[in-house]
This record gives sequence, C-alpha cells and structure tokens, in this order.
Amino acid sequence: MTTSLISIGRSGAAAARASLELTAQNIANASNPDYVRRTINQSELVGSATIDFQTSSALSGTFVGDVQRINSELIQRQARDSGSQLAAAETELAGLRDAETALENSRLFEGLVDFEAALILLESDPTDPALRTGALETARQLTDTFHFADIALGNARSLVEDGVTIGVESANGAAAELARINLALVNSREGTAGRASLLDARDASLRDLADQFGITTEFDEFGAAEVRLVTSPPDPSGQGALLVSGTTANEISAAVQSDGITSFSVAGTAFIPVSGAMAGRASALVDITTRQSELDAAALATITRANAAQASGSALDGSAGQPLFSGTNATDIALALADGSGLALAPAGAPAGSRDTANLGNLIAAFGADDGPIANTDRSLLSLSSRIAGLDTTREGLAIINAAAEAELLSETGVDLDAEAANLIRLQQAFQANSRVIQVASDLFDTILGLG
Repeated sequence: MTTSLISIGRSGAAAARASLELTAQNIANASNPDYVRRTINQSELVGSATIDFQTSSALSGTFVGDVQRINSELIQRQARDSGSQLAAAETELAGLRDAETALENSRLFEGLVDFEAALILLESDPTDPALRTGALETARQLTDTFHFADIALGNARSLVEDGVTIGVESANGAAAELARINLALVNSREGTAGRASLLDARDASLRDLADQFGITTEFDEFGAAEVRLVTSPPDPSGQGALLVSGTTANEISAAVQSDGITSFSVAGTAFIPVSGAMAGRASALVDITTRQSELDAAALATITRANAAQASGSALDGSAGQPLFSGTNATDIALALADGSGLALAPAGAPAGSRDTANLGNLIAAFGADDGPIANTDRSLLSLSSRIAGLDTTREGLAIINAAAEAELLSETGVDLDAEAANLIRLQQAFQANSRVIQVASDLFDTILGLG
C-alpha cells in the first residue's frame, strides 16, 4: 500500500507539474495572435495482474497524455475568408484615396475655373495689357497644375504597383514557408508541443496568404495543407489554381500593363484574384489609370479648344491668332504664346486694337461647355468621390463581419487569463497535495520499518 501511495503521488505530482508548465506557456503567449491555446490529456492509471486465473487491480495514479491544440479549422477558415474580403476593400480604398488626394491637392478644377474667370474678366476690357498678361499667366499656371496632377497621380499609381510587387513576394514567401511546414508536420509526432507549434505556424502562413489572395484549403491526416487560389474565371478543375501541395509551392508572378490591368499567373497559368489585397490593388490600378486618361483628355481638350479659338481670331495687332498651348496631354502641355497681346480675342479679320470680344466669347463658351474640360474634370472628381464613398461603406460592413469572425476565433482559441490564473492556483494546490501524499507514504514506510 505504501509503495502504491508513493507511485500515485509521484504520478499526480508529475501531472500537476506538466499542467503547470502548459498553463505557464498559455499565459506567456496570451498576446501572441498566432498562438492557439493548449490543454493536456490525463487519464486514470490502473494496474492489473493475473495469478492462477485470478485477476486483481491496483490503483496506480494518473497517466499524462498528449498535448492537445484546440481544433479550429472551420473558424480559422471563416476568419481568413472575411479577412481576405476586407483586405481587398481596404487596399482598393487606400489606392483611390491616394488618387483623390493627388487630384485635390493639385487644385486642377480650381485652376481650370481660374483660367475661365481670367478670360471672362478680359471681356470687360479686351485691350488692357494687365488683364491680357494676367490671363496669360493664369494659362501658364494651368499648365503647371496639369503637370502637378499628372505627377501626383503617377505617384499614387506607383505606390499601388509597389504594393503589388511586395504582396506577390509576401505571398510567395508564405507559400514556401507553408511547404516547409508541411514537410515538418509529416515528420512530427502526434500530441507533442512541437507539433502544436507547427500547426500554429501553418495557420499563420495561411492567414498571410489569405491577406494577399483568396484561398481554399484542405488538410491531410498529418495536418499538412493543400492551398488553391480562388480565381476568376474559376480553374477548369473547379478547385482553383494550385498554389501549395505537400512540399511543393508554385510561384506567383504579376505584371502591371500600361492600361492598368494587372496580369497574374501561378506556375504559368493566368488567373484573376477575386479577394485579398491583390484583388483590391488590381482594381485600384484600373481606376487610377482611368483617372490618368481623364486627366490627359482634360489637358487635350484645353489645348485643342484654346488653340482652335486662337486660330479663328485676331490678336491685338490684327494678326492671325497663334496657338496658346502646345502638347497633347497632361505630361507635355506647355504655354506656347509668349505675350498677352497675342491673345486672339477678336474675330478673324478684325482691325488692330479691336474691342470686339466675339472670339473670346466663343472660347469661354467652349471651355465651359458641358463637354468641356471644366465639366469633365468635375464629373471625374465626383465619380471618384462617389466610388470612394461606396467602397468605404462596403469596407465598414466587411470590417464588422471580420471583427465578428476574429472575436469568435479568439473566444475559441485565445488564452483567457482569468481562467489560466485560476488553473495556476488549482494546479499549485494539486501539486502540494500530491507532494503531501508522497510525504505521508514515506512516513508510513518509515513507521513500518521501525516496527520491525
């Protein structure tokens, strides 16, 4: 009996110590977002023996089993999917906000309106040198504004393109890491702390991939993940483009074309991402390229309408009007007229010093027409603002869904410090109680020996 008590107490103390260590590990990783709470299995240990067909049993304490990691594949998938959709909305929104800021800070719309106002002011005194010089200076400032808007939009596009490059590198790195984890999982032993850590690393890599691309996953009996990309159009197999299988990770590549369309491929097979940050960046690049085209169209309309008016009018000295602007787009638009007296405000054939502003009126009307550069720029800015407002609403809805999924995941797999603190007290008492059992058994053994 005494030796049984010692064995029972020793096994209980060992179980309490193992549980204490695991509880301490949970507490230490309470703030680690990639950590999933662990538990340890214990079972009653009963020894038995048979002599002359007579079986007897003896209580032998407890058996310390495997380290168990909370199984949360379904909740993990829900969190990944909602996070992937949120990342798409957030990255597209960020890109479009940069484009909006670029256009607003350039004050392009105000520059166009200022040029129109300077022309209208000229109608009051078309021969005033100061007003002519002021109008010409406003035209020069407008060319600078187009240049600034073009550079700022180009910078906004470059930021998104850099994000594509970085995102592809990140996804390829996560895929390669996942392939290495798959190999380690196959070689790991079930129920060990090392295997639990590998599963944590696996889920972290899957989240990194889902941040960039929408993915689907399947797990084998070892916990190794097979990853496919959610694409448009769907993969001919109906399962999605294969990214990771076993210890093999296919490489993703991306190239941004001049029209803003981003071409993606994995292992040489083209695909279009439908969620994840890369889908948002791809959409933002198309929109920003559209804004660049609209900016160039506004610059071209400014050039052609002003030069057409100049060609159909007479300068202050009675000569034929010369082009006001040169260039064909927002990048190369420039002031071509050197002096304010060259502004052809009067109709063709008018004498020198004419105060007839008929041709000027035509220019003002053409510039402020519904299809003119001012109206088109206003519509472009309004459509961009509306798109951003719609995306922001979508992002808020997706953020609520993702927050709910993350909260559920945290509730299932996170560390509850209050519960772990209570475990510490309980396990400390269990360790002390088992130590006391061993002490009592030792005292009994000494007493029995003393009786002999």
